[in-house]
Amino acid sequence: MALKTYKEILADIDTFLFDVDGVFTDNKVLLYPGLDPVRTFHTRDAYAVQHAIKEGLRIVIITGGKSVGVEESFGRLGVKEFFYHVFDKSAKLDELIAQGLDLSRTAYMGDDIPDLRVMGRVALPCCPADAAEEIKEISLYVSNKPGGMGCVRDLLEQAMKVQDKWMTANAHTW
Repeated sequence: MALKTYKEILADIDTFLFDVDGVFTDNKVLLYPGLDPVRTFHTRDAYAVQHAIKEGLRIVIITGGKSVGVEESFGRLGVKEFFYHVFDKSAKLDELIAQGLDLSRTAYMGDDIPDLRVMGRVALPCCPADAAEEIKEISLYVSNKPGGMGCVRDLLEQAMKVQDKWMTANAHTW
């Protein structure tokens, strides 16, 4: 039996799980006394997330970090499932499975060791170009874009093109 390519798998993916630091960000965090750590997001990643949600794809954020600013940013994009300060991402995945998550229709994009166990369980493990070597080894798709520089857009755009959800009426609005 021939293995499916990542593009063939993308055709059936309806849920995308993402880490934040190293995926939506370039792993740099500005630290100021008395303030939440400051991060930057790539606007094309943000555009792809809100467009994917409008097209009916499920976007779930699972991060070990904790930042009100990050949570608010995802809220503005329409993300309803945002889990921060997650100590054990695999345990969080178990909770989502208990609530009906279908692993055979799920992709996960992570960049470092805390993502490894979750990535080993989903249909499509993915990572940015600059992910840790252990993550690259198990990824069925390694974006040509590094974290914080469009890797989220790369994955979502490819999925939406395969599923005929990219250049729809929703594509032209925020």
